[in-house]
Amino acid sequence: MRAKLIIGNWKMNGSRAANAELLNGIVAGLDGAEAACAVCVPAPYLQQCQDALSGTAVAWGAQDVSMHECGPYTGEVCAAMLAEFACRYVIVGHSERRAYHRETSELVAKKALAVLAEGMTPIVCVGETLAQRDAGETMQVVGEMLGAVLEKLDPAALEKLVVAYEPVWAIGTGKNATPETAQEVHAHLRAQIRVRNAQAAQVVPILYGGSMKPDNAGALLAQPDIDGGLIGGAALKAGDFLGIIKAA
Repeated sequence: MRAKLIIGNWKMNGSRAANAELLNGIVAGLDGAEAACAVCVPAPYLQQCQDALSGTAVAWGAQDVSMHECGPYTGEVCAAMLAEFACRYVIVGHSERRAYHRETSELVAKKALAVLAEGMTPIVCVGETLAQRDAGETMQVVGEMLGAVLEKLDPAALEKLVVAYEPVWAIGTGKNATPETAQEVHAHLRAQIRVRNAQAAQVVPILYGGSMKPDNAGALLAQPDIDGGLIGGAALKAGDFLGIIKAA
């Protein structure tokens, strides 16, 4: 049985003072919770997270990475730099990166490779827009997004991935997929992984993201192929984040 994994994505939020209060609240409130958990934070706060979370049950990671190795790429942050802060996870392909920065699935695949090369775990995000969902294109869209990454990886490396299904129409909107609808997509993604590596399909966590909150987390996480959550707004409040972790 796959262990549950709850990861907070702070997006472009935070301050040193607010972060300290949030991190202290999460660590103090875990109280033996069995689910694994982590926070993915803006790059300027990685040192603060490393200092505050080292030796605790909370891991940390980054929200993006360059596809390039270190070099003349002003404003970029390479995987080797993130590894120096002991990041365990790096989000790649979040819908906001795809939409606002025009990131293609091919670029996302290259970023995932860069993360793996430095011994970290890429969280590969996939998800459809409302228009795509209404057109009945959900499985095709998420399949193509994930497929671009799977095709670049050696089958043995697939076991080192985390996948996150985030329906774009449910991110920050207060709407969320029903547990049954989300389960259908998660099962489709797991079957896609199984074609490349049956063992990987058994162990790769597939997270749900899209307005997961303490009051709906239990029903979502009870589904057989929903292994955790990639949490946005609720991850900015220690009580809400802990509520989801405990539901897991």
